[in-house]
Amino acid sequence: TERVRFVDRYIYNREEFVRFDSDVGEHRAVTELGRPDAEYWNSQKDILEQKRAELDT
Repeated sequence: TERVRFVDRYIYNREEFVRFDSDVGEHRAVTELGRPDAEYWNSQKDILEQKRAELDT
């Protein structure tokens, strides 16, 4: 079997501020700018389920 890792990076003004990593299973803030977005997206269960499902497709 082959293991796949899904990483979705969010970039603003050439700087990564949030990323979703399938190994972690949630959004993580890379900078302080991304903290509010990561906290909000992690609080929305439908958003997390969608990101986790993207790994399987």
